[in-house]
Amino acid sequence: MDLRIVNTSDSSNTLYNSQFDEHYHSIHGAFNESMHVFIKSGLHYCNLDSIKIFEVGFGTGLNAVLTYLETLKRKIKIDYEAIELYPINQSIIESLRFNDFLPHGQEQIILKMHGSAWDKEVKISDKFKLKKIHADFNIFQFEKKYDIIYFDAFAPDKQPNMWTEKIFSKIYETLNNNGTLTTYSSKGMVKNNLRSAGFKVKRLSGPKGKRHILRAIKDIN
Repeated sequence: MDLRIVNTSDSSNTLYNSQFDEHYHSIHGAFNESMHVFIKSGLHYCNLDSIKIFEVGFGTGLNAVLTYLETLKRKIKIDYEAIELYPINQSIIESLRFNDFLPHGQEQIILKMHGSAWDKEVKISDKFKLKKIHADFNIFQFEKKYDIIYFDAFAPDKQPNMWTEKIFSKIYETLNNNGTLTTYSSKGMVKNNLRSAGFKVKRLSGPKGKRHILRAIKDIN
């Protein structure tokens, strides 16, 4: 897997994956995109004190780190699981220099997460547990229920098999009632497939460089 470091508009770095011809984050700002799509539009929308999150696409670990930082600001506990078929070498993560953007005393948290064992729950802090799953999401079977899904697969035109009604139906079934899915893509086929899977879909304003994103809610009332 050929990866290249790219500097984005908010001065944070991302990776370009030549296999998929795709960046892991927006070139208009990696940190800003993750904060907007997954933290502000997903985590902040949830009013629970104990939250179970599943991320589709662990990637650089940025979404996990930003979620962990929220446990330092708020009285919440998070069990975080993420699935990734193509783990990134730790030396590449170090080269991204995400630690330059992290609060004092938390600079090593992303390396701690990437250095943790796969397929095993690891206690990152008293408020944050992490389990990284090394598997193909297309054949993965859920065994738990979750409150939030961060859907961060590569774009629909790069990984069309990840954005189907079948995939979203699988996610719908694993969500608790009033659970949410957030994603950066607002394409028509994505909205249609989410609705066909049973979700109520809301289009939200996007981060810099992107007009809209989506929040999908499981509401069986």
